[in-house]
Amino acid sequence: MSSITTFRRLNAIALFQTFAEERIAAGDPPKGLESTWAKQVEMSGATWSMAKSGARPIGDKLARQIEQHCGKEPGWLDVEREPTGLSPGEQQFLALALKVYRETNSDGRKRLKQALKTFQK
Repeated sequence: MSSITTFRRLNAIALFQTFAEERIAAGDPPKGLESTWAKQVEMSGATWSMAKSGARPIGDKLARQIEQHCGKEPGWLDVEREPTGLSPGEQQFLALALKVYRETNSDGRKRLKQALKTFQK
């Protein structure tokens, strides 16, 4: 997976997260927010689901479409962004985890994910 593909996916997820938080704060129920957001940026719910999971990359046309509907300048999705609202320790951990993940082949990534799942409650 190329860096721009990763950046686009993570940034689109961040835009959805902001949208969802704003709608929930306004009193909307969480159920249905994914499909509402997908409609707002003019894509199908299935396309958003695949893009969010990484099963479908966000291409140039879709990236510009998302940016336009979210009030972002062209190319906004293509840039790596620091996660917001994290402590310095969390940011250091995520930076290290991303470095290891990006420098590891698919077998190593699978093992890394499996190891992390053992810590989930």
